[in-house]
Amino acid sequence: MGTLNEMFDPDRVAVVGATSREGAVGRAVTSNLLDDFDGDTVPVNPNYDEVLGTPCVDEVSDADADVAVVVVPPSIVLDAIEACGEAGVRNVVVITAGFGETGEDGAARERRLAEIADEYDLNLVGPNSLGIMSTPSGMNATFGPENALPGGLSFMSQSGAFVTAVLDWANDNGIGFKDVVSLGNKAVLDETDFVDHWGADEETDVIIGYLEGIEDGREFIEAARETTQDTPIVAVKSGRTSAGAQAASSHTGTLAGSDKAYEAGLDQAGVIRAESVDELFDSAGILGSQPLPDTDSVAIVTNAGGPGVMATDAVGDADLDMASFTAETSDALRESMPDEANIHNPVDVIGDADVERFREALEITVADDNVGAALVLAAPTATIDFADLADAIEAVSEEMDAPVAACLMGGDRTREPKQQLQAKGIPCYFDPARGIDSLATLARYRDIKAREYADPMSFDVDRERAAEILGTVRDRDDNRLGVEAMELLEAYGIPTPAGEIVDSPGDASEVAAGIDGDVVMKIVSPDILHKSDIGGVAVGVSDADVVDTYEDLITRARNYQPDATVLGVQVQEMVDLDDGVETIVGMNRDPQFGPLLMFGLGGIFVEVMEDTTFRVAPVSEPEAREMTEEIQSAPLLRGARGRDPVDVDAVIETIGRLSQLVTDFPAILELDINPLVALPDADGGTNAAAVDVRLTVDPEKLDS
Repeated sequence: MGTLNEMFDPDRVAVVGATSREGAVGRAVTSNLLDDFDGDTVPVNPNYDEVLGTPCVDEVSDADADVAVVVVPPSIVLDAIEACGEAGVRNVVVITAGFGETGEDGAARERRLAEIADEYDLNLVGPNSLGIMSTPSGMNATFGPENALPGGLSFMSQSGAFVTAVLDWANDNGIGFKDVVSLGNKAVLDETDFVDHWGADEETDVIIGYLEGIEDGREFIEAARETTQDTPIVAVKSGRTSAGAQAASSHTGTLAGSDKAYEAGLDQAGVIRAESVDELFDSAGILGSQPLPDTDSVAIVTNAGGPGVMATDAVGDADLDMASFTAETSDALRESMPDEANIHNPVDVIGDADVERFREALEITVADDNVGAALVLAAPTATIDFADLADAIEAVSEEMDAPVAACLMGGDRTREPKQQLQAKGIPCYFDPARGIDSLATLARYRDIKAREYADPMSFDVDRERAAEILGTVRDRDDNRLGVEAMELLEAYGIPTPAGEIVDSPGDASEVAAGIDGDVVMKIVSPDILHKSDIGGVAVGVSDADVVDTYEDLITRARNYQPDATVLGVQVQEMVDLDDGVETIVGMNRDPQFGPLLMFGLGGIFVEVMEDTTFRVAPVSEPEAREMTEEIQSAPLLRGARGRDPVDVDAVIETIGRLSQLVTDFPAILELDINPLVALPDADGGTNAAAVDVRLTVDPEKLDS
């Protein structure tokens, strides 16, 4: 595929399937193009001499078009696309539905469509798309009811209905767009392609999107990381609830759900995720119009005490800070404000304030170097004219290097002043929390721009030995491995306690004798996942008790599940849990993003506490370190209530080695190391130990 510049800036657009028939999609697309497009619109239909007063050609090869919009019936779409390829039309928009969304026949037709596109190197949008728009040329190649207003937002959506609804709302609110794309089924071009294109487009200020899924998560992360260094991306991702989660047998899979991969992946990509349409456009609007703040400190200037408190609460909720004024600022406010005014943040100019008092308080406040952003919050009074206040806010904003948002709390009297402010790029809201949240978006994007992305962690490992161990599932009825796969971890340099799996009491006694001190003994069975729940784990077993303990564990397993496959008993060196912290490191393979790593509080509490964090693998050292800092129980790692801090670097290295393992072997579907015991830092010692492991393997992917 080539550049997408021609797709959005064509000289000639062919409508393949154009028609004059009322109610037909082909008529709507042709009409929209004829109404506003600066270039030439060429109807293509052998059954017409002209469509809507425009001469019609029989074949797309006669159109000499840069873009072809295909609206023919599903049965002849493939022929039409092939004709586009043969005619040298490299940009194709397939509006026709009846493909992968309709069943097996449609899916087969969609696969063939993608093959044709690849054969002719086509930039193809759709199928099942509403179409595309680009306002600089007035191109509305959709069957939507109206064109977009011009502006700096470029918008992609997997839902055509969402496009029409958003455009209708945006037109009423004066919000404009550069380009609009209805992605449809994404048989060829997907969200990553448009992120790439708009990231290099100087006329696109902000990229926004409605996403239901991402085709290639890792590719998207890489493209978005590059784009967000200059162009912010804001997206609504639907499907946040657990109803979309896939069934999983590991702790990681159970906790990951359907949305954790997107949450982690979008964050790693630098994409700002919005939870609603209002939030999407609040974020996009302020990102496209206001400078980024130097600090997280916010000043609030208001004439209303109650709303000022609401805004203060919102600052805390948004993880921002209330700015602390310098002595000079406080003195200036004290001299200029009435005695009844509050000169501390939030600044309350009180209810009888006129516009001049508001202006003076705002000018003094934003001149303070401690102020990173400002919110002007006004309730209607007899002494305030909102139109004059809008002029004052606009004038002060022009002199500011910091961002400002406004909150005019009222009805009809705020409508025109609000539009005036927004036309000047100053976002204006009714709800103080929306204003603060928008300022928080600027702070977040500032942090995204400042990110330095490191390369993934990489270690010398024994990949061949790991492949051998994973290959043992080929000879089993079950594709799950447990502690019998501890050597897999050792092959990747993840430390494990000394021990072996044995299938007789005598062998158990012999192994225990070779380990200093008491041992831990565990039943080994792929069918018994929660060994401790059935008494399948014995801790602190002396050499004298090993034989009896072996027999007891086997008996417990047989009584619990007579048909379980019991491979034997693991005899293992004891790890000092009193001085250590039980954590969990795991992976669940997501269909879009691939290996999703989890780190959190481990042991028996993992599913109860759910104190976990996620990243898409492979991860860098800074990302792995962030994982150890984000969980609520992070103070336990650093040393809490007199405990010694654990060797966090050993935990970080384990996360990195596991990241490399699951990236190297796509056959690993799920994996848990639980617990990974993090131990106090000791010179020359092993300061983390993988005590238990279980994983699920796809045998068919072992050779990939």
